[in-house]
Amino acid sequence: MRAFIAIELPPATQDEIHKQIHPLKQKMGNALVRWVPPQNLHLTLKFLGEVPLSNLEFLKQILTRETQALPTFEMQFGSLGCFPNPRQPRVIWIGLQAPSTLAMMQQNIETAADKLGYTREERTFSPHLTLGRVRQAVSAADIQRIRTTLAGMQLGRIEPLRVDSIHLFKSDLRPSGSVYTKIFSATMKQQAVNS
Repeated sequence: MRAFIAIELPPATQDEIHKQIHPLKQKMGNALVRWVPPQNLHLTLKFLGEVPLSNLEFLKQILTRETQALPTFEMQFGSLGCFPNPRQPRVIWIGLQAPSTLAMMQQNIETAADKLGYTREERTFSPHLTLGRVRQAVSAADIQRIRTTLAGMQLGRIEPLRVDSIHLFKSDLRPSGSVYTKIFSATMKQQAVNS
């Protein structure tokens, strides 16, 4: 099965983000961007790709070990942006600010997954929520419109997210889009510490 490790957003947070980016979606439309459905918004810590069922137990052990070793923490929602850069927007996102605990957790998961044979991500971890992917056949004028719209939009306040667990998700590709199913959850054991 196709799988990934992620931090889940509660439905209320997904709905709030969906409301706040509605003007962005109206200005850009569906012809320019393939938008992520609100229920699919999450913070990916590690995309695994195809996972043999024999690896599931090892992955569960990794997640359990990581969550028990680190304290709970809060993430703040930042501004809008795009990858790889505003000249060539491919992915539209909301940035996230978090204490070093998040980067440490992600790095530990990356290292453990590497030992199981999963390809190591070469790009530096940049915490973000993917809102949409720019479609392939966009013109220079379309790119300019995306750039201008992003530059001119500010998000309102979104309540910080308390992170107290991480999850292993299965991803099923359907004609209507991806469907994510939670396979396993690991809860952090420690109390929050000042960061």
